[in-house]
Amino acid sequence: MGQNLQNGERLRPVDLARGHGLSTQAVRNYEEAGILPSADRTPTGYRTYTSLHARALRAFLALVPGHGHQTATSIMRAVNQGEVDEAFRLIDDSHAQLLDDRRTLQAVESALRDLEPPAAPEPDAASGPDASSGPVDRFIGPLAEELGIRPATLRKWERAGLMRPRRDPLTGYRVYDESDVRDARLSHQLRRGGYLLEQIAPLIAQVRSAGGLEPLEAALTDWRGRVSARGRAMLTGAAELEAYLREAG
Repeated sequence: MGQNLQNGERLRPVDLARGHGLSTQAVRNYEEAGILPSADRTPTGYRTYTSLHARALRAFLALVPGHGHQTATSIMRAVNQGEVDEAFRLIDDSHAQLLDDRRTLQAVESALRDLEPPAAPEPDAASGPDASSGPVDRFIGPLAEELGIRPATLRKWERAGLMRPRRDPLTGYRVYDESDVRDARLSHQLRRGGYLLEQIAPLIAQVRSAGGLEPLEAALTDWRGRVSARGRAMLTGAAELEAYLREAG
């Protein structure tokens, strides 16, 4: 927590640094980057800071968790250069990105909820009790029919990296295994939600790296938590920035 300073109090770099758990070099770097207003100098050339610098530093450190270091730096630099509208634009951009992230998360969660496990094949009485009850591979035609799309659409999705069917060694036909069907169904749900193929591809990659839909639930929980934490951090940053703007006049 920063120190509670009187307006006229003069601070050394070390005082400002200690009040925020930083090194004196970090404070000097922040000033040189435009994050802090320019410091006055003593006759011997030493920097002196005031409560306004402490407030600016608190605002910057509060902005970083919600906006990232680079954007927080740009916001503070714009404010200190008198370009407050530019600072507000940068803040708006961050909020728009957060909203887009939240919508993407909601789309993925909705798509997962809408996915039903593929229907198990009906037992074949003629095959006897020892017949395999494992997942059934599909060719492109039956899978397209199941999804209500054209085979050409599945081929397009394959080119975009959304699925990776193997080829039958005898016929050369595409063969979609259980993971391919899962990816096709998830892609279909996201496409119906208005997402572009280039937006879907990284989400499918996350499903693969997680090892399927069930492990992805933990990743989605973490993602949801990070989105919420970032939104709350933006509120904290906004409050500190408003306090700095009031003090700066």
